[in-house]
Amino acid sequence: MLSITKTASLKFDFTSILFHIYMSQKANKDSKWEGKSSIEVKSVSAEQIWGLLEDFCSFHKWVPGLDSEKCGYVEGAYGEPGLIRLSVFTQQSSSTLANNDTDTKWCNEKLLSMDRTQRTLSYKITENNLGFRSYVGNMKVMDIDGGCKIEWWFVADPVEGIMRLEDLRGFLESNVKALAEGMRNLVIQPAH
Repeated sequence: MLSITKTASLKFDFTSILFHIYMSQKANKDSKWEGKSSIEVKSVSAEQIWGLLEDFCSFHKWVPGLDSEKCGYVEGAYGEPGLIRLSVFTQQSSSTLANNDTDTKWCNEKLLSMDRTQRTLSYKITENNLGFRSYVGNMKVMDIDGGCKIEWWFVADPVEGIMRLEDLRGFLESNVKALAEGMRNLVIQPAH
């Protein structure tokens, strides 16, 4: 009788361990990736930066690496929720550097909301070849002493096997810096 009790006890403990492992894996699979980056832009007002940023379909003008010939308007009313832009970037493929082959990545991004008073916008990726099942990005521009601050944050489903969360956060960090620099340069030295 004692050995039966031990067997049942071991079986219960093993089942409990398997259940906790399953729940842990499910929680990790169901969890969202999040990231946020911000940058201060000196000598430029939030109104000046917002004037550029609210042109949702001209994003490729401020973010290096986006293909300006392929990016832009897809459908919808400018400045209104439902507007869709195409973002395309081409990079040299690491597996084919010797052949000068390129790897083209793209996504359609749909404007969810835009608040001109608060200088905020929200968008989501609707179609892509980047591996995203769900991605919502938000941007905000605010005045600070001597300039403005741009914040950019996201919530996304994990993109397992394609990129790590750290990679996506690094991509966001480098893009917010490039965006700020490109916009600042345009505002300070406008095109003729």
